[in-house]
Amino acid sequence: MESMAIADRLRAEFPEEILQSYTNQGQVAVIVRPGRIVALLRWLRDTDGVRMDHLRSLCGVDNLRRKDSESSRFEVVYNLYSIPLRHAIRVRASVGDKDPVIDSVAGLWAGADWLERETYDLFGIRFNNHPDLRRVLLPDDWVGYPLRKDYPLKGKGEWIGMTELLAKVKELDRFDFDPERHERGRTAPSQEDEQ
Repeated sequence: MESMAIADRLRAEFPEEILQSYTNQGQVAVIVRPGRIVALLRWLRDTDGVRMDHLRSLCGVDNLRRKDSESSRFEVVYNLYSIPLRHAIRVRASVGDKDPVIDSVAGLWAGADWLERETYDLFGIRFNNHPDLRRVLLPDDWVGYPLRKDYPLKGKGEWIGMTELLAKVKELDRFDFDPERHERGRTAPSQEDEQ
């Protein structure tokens, strides 16, 4: 089935949820309201002739500097693919401006778990009913969301845990790793290492 035909079937099934469908560089995309995202994506996954059984990727988007005023600031983008039927579609869910939130799809695709955590960590987009929504890349005490367009390029000052990290690095310096010595294949510790 052609991807635009899938978008048309999706519009027929969820007429109130579809804001727009279009093709860009050969890829069909559908912009949707976030309210019924789980039902909409489940329909794409489970419907005969569609069978989007693979979540290729899930990511956040910050449209802060976008020229058109129709888009909300934040979106969650789902790139779906049908392995047996070999067709794809992109679903873009607008999630708002000030408090971006959408339901988790980790119950549909297990791989969404970490992708949603990454999106939360870097964009601050929250996922309702996520089994373990916490930071995955940045330390727990990190302030802000670095992939937001208004996040300062140099960060928001020194990270609070930097002092502790530098102290740990200094403590671990005694286990110095010398790549040149490693390349020579030296396995036995020297007298210097034993001290």
